[in-house]
Amino acid sequence: MSANDMLPAVITGYLAGADARFFTSDAVVRDDGHTYRGTDEIRGWLARVAGEFTWTATLTGATRLDAARYEVRQRIEGDFPGGVVDLRYRFTLRGALVCELVIEP
Repeated sequence: MSANDMLPAVITGYLAGADARFFTSDAVVRDDGHTYRGTDEIRGWLARVAGEFTWTATLTGATRLDAARYEVRQRIEGDFPGGVVDLRYRFTLRGALVCELVIEP
């Protein structure tokens, strides 16, 4: 079984095309030293991130931490400063949606 096969549909959906519809209305995202709360702020963050740089992501691993929490590791390569970064995405689910996402190196 691949790392992608063990992930819930909401996480694979987010990884395939980041969209605010994968989050609860009160979700929290922490990325690059900033915190975004609620779908409006998350939608703005996603739009900004999508427009800043061109990049590709390669799934390098995934771990189910418990019934509601997953850690996904990806290698990001693109035209941003440094060009390559390995990131950890820590997802917390509530029902079928993401209620918290923390992205860190």
